[in-house]
Amino acid sequence: MKVSGFAIARNVVKADYPIGEALKSIAPLCDEIVVAVGNSDDNTRDYILGLGLKQLKIIDTIWDDELREGGRVLADETNKALSATDPNSDWCFYIQADECIHEDDIERISTSMNKYVNNESVDALLFDYRHFYGSYDYIGDSRKWYRKEIRIIRQGRGIKSWKDAQGFRSKNNEKLRVVSTGARIFHYGWVKHPKHQQIKQKQFHRLWHDDSKLEKMVTNKEEFDYSTIDSLQKFQETHPQLMRERINAQNWKFDVDPSRKNFTLKTWFLYYFEKITGIRIGEYKNYKLIK
Repeated sequence: MKVSGFAIARNVVKADYPIGEALKSIAPLCDEIVVAVGNSDDNTRDYILGLGLKQLKIIDTIWDDELREGGRVLADETNKALSATDPNSDWCFYIQADECIHEDDIERISTSMNKYVNNESVDALLFDYRHFYGSYDYIGDSRKWYRKEIRIIRQGRGIKSWKDAQGFRSKNNEKLRVVSTGARIFHYGWVKHPKHQQIKQKQFHRLWHDDSKLEKMVTNKEEFDYSTIDSLQKFQETHPQLMRERINAQNWKFDVDPSRKNFTLKTWFLYYFEKITGIRIGEYKNYKLIK
């Protein structure tokens, strides 16, 4: 079995993305790791090269900054990286610059890939998400956070990144048939020093909106305001070992009372119904779970 990892990167140093940890976390499972490095105004390319990954393959790309609607440029760049992976691979493992897998899940992921590599009914493998917010001690637990998403896809079926690169679709724009790995993706996109988070927000929203709307959505404040979140809960598991140094170096304080919620009456009902039953009413799923 052969596995290709793939990712995209642009201005990741300036916005303090943990892409080094992300790429290293999937390295034990990958025979190659393709990173599409976009035109950056920091030393992103040198940083990626400096990680010392023996499987690394860099392709240099130019982002089309006109593809703002719906974050389409993110999918466009992701597809460039995917297209550069070895066509002889069985699986392609996608990781975003602010994600990481846990070393405890490596065997589980490997087992899933081996188990389904010859099962033609399976297009992709599904992961459970942990979305951190404000600090490494809290995760978002409201309906605004997606609970599961595809991160491993089968090679050679014309599968492409979809919309803003959160997930994938078939070449005919159909949902993929997936099985769950039971493994976790640790998403750290909302855990940065407030100054770095503000920089990231300006970069991110520029991929979605024109300049006039961008000015309304992202203030000129120097630091991001984390206080507007609707619901958080204390994180009770362990972080990936690769993230420990970054976590220990955290140099900002995030004070929050997770018992306080910012919900409408309807959202209160849906929140507690999900907590009691595990069912999310009306949950959007960009995949077809077959097992």
